Amino acid sequence: MTLIDSKRPSKLYYFSERSSLERSLSLGEFRLSPPASDLTTHGANPGHYLVLGLMQSWDGTLFDTTLNVDSYLVVHDAEEFGERLHKAVQKTLPNWAGIDAAISYGAPSPLGKVFSKAKSHVKENEWRFAWRPMHAGASVHPVVIKIGSIEDIAELHSRND
Repeated sequence: MTLIDSKRPSKLYYFSERSSLERSLSLGEFRLSPPASDLTTHGANPGHYLVLGLMQSWDGTLFDTTLNVDSYLVVHDAEEFGERLHKAVQKTLPNWAGIDAAISYGAPSPLGKVFSKAKSHVKENEWRFAWRPMHAGASVHPVVIKIGSIEDIAELHSRND
């Protein structure tokens, strides 16, 4: 249920609005959504997956290039975070299979198109958590997952910290 041929980085970074990140920190609240248009251009059907993407390294340029980003979470224990996330998703979506790994940029990932992006996105340095239904025809809509407080393994920062 975790990863194949890959080790989670020691830290992960999650950029968003402060109010959303406060909920992520205190409640462990994260929104899983079908992948954005980056996958539709590669022939994958984003309606067959729910994903959550975090960055493997801090990138301050996101504050200037992404709308509504004013803060970020530093997850200091990516291994523990990943285990908590997979456990919570399993409870909420019991008939779904999950995996997480680094995105492959400019080359197909052995894990499929959901883990592949164009080389032009390489600066994102994304670590992606992805789930798909184990039975065909399942309806896929965004889901909010609560894994419980992550204050013991993460901290919130503002743009100017």
